[in-house]
Amino acid sequence: MAFYEEVLGRYLSAEQLQEIGSWKIGLAGLGGLGSNCAVHLVRTGFRRLVLVDFDLVEPSNLNRQFYFPDQIGQAKASALRDNLLRINPDLDLAVHQICLTRDNLDHYFHDCDIIVEAFDTPEAKQMLAAAYLHSDKLLVSASGLAGWGQSVRIRTHRLKDRFILVGDLETAVDATHPPLAPRVQIAAAKMADAILEYVFNSKG
Repeated sequence: MAFYEEVLGRYLSAEQLQEIGSWKIGLAGLGGLGSNCAVHLVRTGFRRLVLVDFDLVEPSNLNRQFYFPDQIGQAKASALRDNLLRINPDLDLAVHQICLTRDNLDHYFHDCDIIVEAFDTPEAKQMLAAAYLHSDKLLVSASGLAGWGQSVRIRTHRLKDRFILVGDLETAVDATHPPLAPRVQIAAAKMADAILEYVFNSKG
């Protein structure tokens, strides 16, 4: 409780912190978007997270993802767990090193209130959208955040009551638009901010 009382209690009321802490968030993919979005969520007071990714930390991840050189070769899910617990030791984290498929999605996310889609491929993004776009869960996704500059174009789009899409919707990763920290971080922060806004608005 020290993180809540000594840090967040300076900025948010006890009622606000209780509301934030009651929501459970599933993160599908723990790369640049997922790992950084998780950091912003934890620093804002969210405590109940489901972390799912099949991949390992690689050197190429360190330019934009929330991992460190001594974690290279570790599972992203467990490495991120360790890093988040350094921010707030009182988190309630479920950690799964698994490849998500249509058949197992609901096994991991059935009791989540919010789903963060942070996949790399269009096929995986479409799979998650098909599963949760018309559900009672908030789905937060991203599209178009590669390269540099024109960060004002990374916007938060409310496409449905429970579907939020962050990004410029155009700039995919390619040879001339690499995945770099500034725009990835902006998108991850906007995803977390959209979640916080949704949570506070839902109470009203």
